[in-house]
Amino acid sequence: MSTASRQGRVAPGPGRPRLVEQRRRGATAREEILDAAAELFCRHGYTGTSTRMIAEAVGIRQASMYHYFKNKDDILAALLDATVVGSLERARELLDDDRAPLDRLLDLARFDATQLVDERWNLGSLYLLPEVGDDRYAQFRTARSELAAAYETLAAAVLDDPTDTRSLLPFRLVESMIMLRSDEQRDELDGRTAADLVDTIVGAIEMLLTHSSRA
Repeated sequence: MSTASRQGRVAPGPGRPRLVEQRRRGATAREEILDAAAELFCRHGYTGTSTRMIAEAVGIRQASMYHYFKNKDDILAALLDATVVGSLERARELLDDDRAPLDRLLDLARFDATQLVDERWNLGSLYLLPEVGDDRYAQFRTARSELAAAYETLAAAVLDDPTDTRSLLPFRLVESMIMLRSDEQRDELDGRTAADLVDTIVGAIEMLLTHSSRA
C-alpha cells in the first residue's frame, strides 16, 4: 500500500521558493510539510491546525504547499498511512513465513511497537481524532483492520483455538505504546521511556498466550 497511490493525491513535482532556509526535518519539501503537520496535529489537534500554520512552520508560502497536497485532509491521510504501511507489509510477510506462529507473532509485535515509538511525533495519537471516522480515511482504516486481522490470525494459531478471545489482545497491547508515549511526554513513566517498554509489551503478549488459561 503506497501513500502515493491514494486516489486524488497530488504528485510531488519541482520545488517551490522558500520564505526561509530549511527548518524542518525531511529530504524534500513534501517531507518537511508532513513533519510540521505531524507536530501541529499532535499538539493542537486537526481542527486546531490550519494550512497557514503548517506552511509557516515549514517556511514556505501557503499556496506553495498545495503543490504537494490538495488540502489538509490529504496531509492527514498521508500521516495516517505512515503509521500502518510498514507494519502491514511486515505482517503479510510473516503470514507466509513457515516459522512457529508464536515466533512470527512476537516478531510482528516487536516490529510494530518499535515503529510506533521510533516516529519523531506520536502519530498513533491521531487515531483518536474524530475525523478519522470519515469516508476519506477509509483506506487507512481498511489497512489497520487488515493488520489487526493478521495479529488475530497468528494469535489464534498459537492458541490453536479461533474462538479464544485472547487472540484479540496482542494488537491492542501493541497499540498501548501510543498511550505510553503520551505518558512519557507528560513525564508520567517515572523516568522510563515508551521505547524502554517494548520488550515488556512483547513479553506480556507471550505470557498471555502461553501461560494464561481461559476462565
